Amino acid sequence: MTVSINDVMNTSPVMPVMVINQIEQAVPLARALVEGGLKALEITLRTPVALECIRRIKAEVPGAIVGAGTIINTQTLDQAIAAGAEFIVSPGVTPSLLDAALSSGIPTLPGVITPSEVMRLLEKGITAMKFFPAEAAGGIPMLKSIGGPLPQVTFCPTGGVNPKNAPDYLSLSNVACVGGSWMAPAELVDAGDWAEITRRAAVAAALKK
Repeated sequence: MTVSINDVMNTSPVMPVMVINQIEQAVPLARALVEGGLKALEITLRTPVALECIRRIKAEVPGAIVGAGTIINTQTLDQAIAAGAEFIVSPGVTPSLLDAALSSGIPTLPGVITPSEVMRLLEKGITAMKFFPAEAAGGIPMLKSIGGPLPQVTFCPTGGVNPKNAPDYLSLSNVACVGGSWMAPAELVDAGDWAEITRRAAVAAALKK
């Protein structure tokens, strides 16, 4: 079943941003997050095993919607699509990457931080965007300001979002979900504490939008 980027953003209030260092961690980590209610997963292409992790999670974790993050050029886009990613997330956007993503048809969540970047994407018909790095780029006040003249855009703020400020981001009318990694920090993943990750995921999934 093909999903739209709006489907992905509305699956749950928090999208886990996952940096996986060992292939063996991928499936149990994804299962723990999905069991907790977080089904849309962003696997960042920051490690050598990321693409294989996408393949394994997609094959072995029912219910997971597997996306690829840190898409920075057409090469990483092609690799993510070949690995079976169901959506992609980029920290920013370039004309060549955007054109290739749109041509491929894969649901795309491009990163922006300024009104001009938002407007350029609107010209391409894109209304769902990642706001990154959220806290460093002005956070909630910035999103409120952008929402005034550009109310048709929906954001997924990522970068500096945590359990304390996530509810405030989610209270904004132009925020569909937030991205974060606090559900599965490296120490819990390395310890294989899947029960605690599931518990944290359940708390995140229960956040109100």
